[in-house]
Amino acid sequence: MLIHKHDAALDDAEWRDFLKTHDFGELIVPGNDRDLPVVVPTHFLYDGDHTVLLHLAKPNPVWDAIAERPRALLSVFGAYAYIPGHWNQDEYGVPTSYYAAVQLACDVATVDDPAELAAILERQLGHFQPEGKHAPVEPGDNRYGKLLGSIRGIRLTVTDVRAKFKFGGNRTAQHREVVAKNLSSTRITLPPMDLAMSPSE
Repeated sequence: MLIHKHDAALDDAEWRDFLKTHDFGELIVPGNDRDLPVVVPTHFLYDGDHTVLLHLAKPNPVWDAIAERPRALLSVFGAYAYIPGHWNQDEYGVPTSYYAAVQLACDVATVDDPAELAAILERQLGHFQPEGKHAPVEPGDNRYGKLLGSIRGIRLTVTDVRAKFKFGGNRTAQHREVVAKNLSSTRITLPPMDLAMSPSE
């Protein structure tokens, strides 16, 4: 991913805040000597530091790739919009795309212990279903416990981060305000902090 200086994250807090509200991405596992990597769209739970948790079904082809080489890239993007060329200049203006993207390079550990799996699911339910209304996830002779054998957990340890927030950081504040107004009129909105990012003005 190409990251110009004006598109780079201001600090680690920016991409970490992005992952607090963007919890669906693609887990990309290259394995060894494969023509193409295994790519899995998935929800995940980021702890705000260096750990990502998720679970997948046992028949998923990703497990073979992980066994070959336990490395992965978690790719997450959002706040994307097409910016027409005439917003930038005139009929000869060059169009572009605005978006946020975070890529986490990770070491992968698989989780098969029923108690550890249950703990991952409890944390995911707490995040994605904060209203509750579910039974405790526990190993044993209960409906959730009987389903634990059909899944495996994944613990990703983040080793490197590439983050890009492409929202006209190289343009003037006045220009970004025009783009924001045009996006609003088309019912597309970007996070206010993104359009206010410090540019090289």
